[in-house]
Amino acid sequence: MLFWLRRSRLREQRGVMLPVKDGGMEIDMKRYEHQTQYYETDQMGIIHHSNYIRWFESARIWYMDQIGVNYAEMEKAGIISPVLEVNCVYKSMVHFGDVVEIIPEIESYNGVKLELSYRIMDKESGELRTVGSSSHCFLNRAGRPVSLKKDRPIFDAAFRQAMEADHETEG
Repeated sequence: MLFWLRRSRLREQRGVMLPVKDGGMEIDMKRYEHQTQYYETDQMGIIHHSNYIRWFESARIWYMDQIGVNYAEMEKAGIISPVLEVNCVYKSMVHFGDVVEIIPEIESYNGVKLELSYRIMDKESGELRTVGSSSHCFLNRAGRPVSLKKDRPIFDAAFRQAMEADHETEG
């Protein structure tokens, strides 16, 4: 399924919403929301640093699904997307019981490699808690690079349209 994407004024102002048109129906994409759990905390009562990487992954899979690239469908098509690099900068602490919103955006995409950025915001205060990034490539099951443009043009088009929407109001 191919989606048409563009930023709305609300997303431009708050990084919140991405209207998606699917056959004439407009769907609003919200930030990925996560309710922090007790098991995610460390001895100091704050969220353990390793959990942020898990949250990035959850937000990435959710985002891909929102733009029309379902990860399970990609794997069924024989394409995997390993993590090449991940970066995380902690700005302020997240505690048990906090609700955070994770905003993933495509920074770059060339058909073979995908780079995303993430912002983790406190839902109640809007305070920036964490920023990060991850880079991924696309491989077949034999571990060989795959060009989505050539092998899965529908996935390629969805990533390109999402990247264009993510960059539309920058600059």
